[in-house]
Amino acid sequence: MFKLYYGPGTCARASYIALEEAGATYTTERLDMKNNQQNSAEYLKINPKGRVPALVTDHGVLTETPAMLAYIAQSFPQAKLAPSDAFAFAQAQSFNSYLCSTVHINHAHKMRGPRWATEESSFADMRRKVPQTMAACFALIERDMLKGPWVMGEQYTICDPYLFTLASWLEGDSVDIAQFPKVADHYKRMSERPAVQKVLAEEKR
Repeated sequence: MFKLYYGPGTCARASYIALEEAGATYTTERLDMKNNQQNSAEYLKINPKGRVPALVTDHGVLTETPAMLAYIAQSFPQAKLAPSDAFAFAQAQSFNSYLCSTVHINHAHKMRGPRWATEESSFADMRRKVPQTMAACFALIERDMLKGPWVMGEQYTICDPYLFTLASWLEGDSVDIAQFPKVADHYKRMSERPAVQKVLAEEKR
């Protein structure tokens, strides 16, 4: 049994979709991010980082999306959400690590400026840069990283819900997804999957 702590529209969506795709037995708890519930004393006991997602397992709590996605895939091998070949799995991890360490951070500069600076002028400069940095990231993904039709090629993997989740932020970051045809096609294909539709519907409740 798993329990996922998440916030609608956050990177937790990737793990939520993966749990559904894996056929896992799980429950969820939505955090009120606008009211800073992720920094409540109760939640900090679960994840001292004060962020989502957090995945409670029989072995303990996992945080960080790439680790959670890999654990879900390996816990449900029958779902084939990760490559069985060691090198291919490392490539999947490389892709997800890029989303986590670079793409997500670029996006966060739009509203998380106080993590890196103290002057309001610095926050404004960070916000102005976001469309450029996010577009550059997705240009790289489009050109060199998204094999098609899925991230890793013919096999749907844990990379796909993660890319879908971060691609959903592009419009809000003033980046037109249409300039990246492969990414746009991937986003449309993901949107048609039953697991994705279920998670999006739950997030809207």
